[in-house]
Amino acid sequence: MRLRVAPLSFIFCGIVSSVSAQIKPFTTDGCSVFPDGTTEQNALWIECCIRHDFAYWQGGTALDREQADSALEQCVADLGKKDISSLMHFGVRMGGSPFYPTWYRWGYGWPYLRGYKALTQDEQRQVREQLLQLRSLVDEFIEQSTSSTKKP
Repeated sequence: MRLRVAPLSFIFCGIVSSVSAQIKPFTTDGCSVFPDGTTEQNALWIECCIRHDFAYWQGGTALDREQADSALEQCVADLGKKDISSLMHFGVRMGGSPFYPTWYRWGYGWPYLRGYKALTQDEQRQVREQLLQLRSLVDEFIEQSTSSTKKP
């Protein structure tokens, strides 16, 4: 009996592992647990954070994460906030691990514990589909905004 169960479990594991996880729709909270800007300009670097959230949402390799974190640092530094950018870089390097059960972890669009690995072709397709849906929604909002401004 035991020998019959073992081969079946290997087959079952192979089937389960070949099924790709589904990515959740893209979400952003701006700069997560960090301010979105200064007291004078309260959204100064929020675009930098949204771009960083996009990278963290889709995840990928450890090198991809390092590049995303460096891009965040450079984006904020380009706004004339070098000290802040260094602090943000330190924070995301320490707090953004894919192994922390947080909403802002590396690869947060995928199920927990995906870790560091390159996106498969299917996962890349899912990312593209989510972006196309998001673009369609933004286009709809723009259309609604334009048509509502034309009314007297």
